Amino acid sequence: MIGTSECMIRIHPKMIGRGTLVLVNSEHPLQYAVHPKNLAPVQDITHASTEERNMRLERTCLQQLEGLLKACGAKEQVGIVSGYRTRMEQQRIYDQSYADNGPIFTASYVARPDESEHQTGLAVDVGELTAGVDYLCPSFPDHGVYAAFRRQAAAHGFIQRYRHGKEHLTHIACEPWHFRYIGIPHATIMEQYGMCLEEYTEYMQQFTQNGPHLFKKHKDHLIEMYFVEMGAEEKEIAIDMKPGTKIEVSGNNVNGCIVTIYHDQGQAAR
Repeated sequence: MIGTSECMIRIHPKMIGRGTLVLVNSEHPLQYAVHPKNLAPVQDITHASTEERNMRLERTCLQQLEGLLKACGAKEQVGIVSGYRTRMEQQRIYDQSYADNGPIFTASYVARPDESEHQTGLAVDVGELTAGVDYLCPSFPDHGVYAAFRRQAAAHGFIQRYRHGKEHLTHIACEPWHFRYIGIPHATIMEQYGMCLEEYTEYMQQFTQNGPHLFKKHKDHLIEMYFVEMGAEEKEIAIDMKPGTKIEVSGNNVNGCIVTIYHDQGQAAR
């Protein structure tokens, strides 16, 4: 039997603004642009719109999206309307919507530059593959393969980011077409409790490095999660784990980082 050993990881304050769990909204704008090497071109998924000619997504997000579409048999009915956007592209979209649709519509459906999840590469607008797709509000029905996509999204690490009833927290209208990759098991936990990302960011702060940790079973792993509050100084964290255990550290873009440890099932007990 392979024993555990202590592994030390370092968390730098700049990591607060990076990772799959970053909260990006009007109160917490994006801190860092995505490095081009972390983006991949969308080649094997049909483009539902011609607005973005060189469509890209963050690499893991794209891989998981391809798996999700395959799992629900939706590749012939569901396409990508919008993926990664640069700050300049988001500014253009915002300005055009403001001119065409006015301030009320734009405030409800189009984020200002640096407040858009699309700039992370982790957000994707999907739509029904039909003629004349609305770029800002594409059709995404609640039946058939579209409903299957929505049901299976969390199992592939995606959440419907803007839901009905959460507008007072997200400050964005319900968008059935907008999905955000945050990873597993975070997406399944959010789905289980009906939380939006604003709520989940706050929820995770009760699980601290020296306090209780959150555990979730997923397939062959027991996944351990906790929050590390960050200040101006780098922190060193000790983790008891088996050699080769996967560890992810993501900032929340607010006040700290979330550590996620993928233990072999039954390894961790607390």
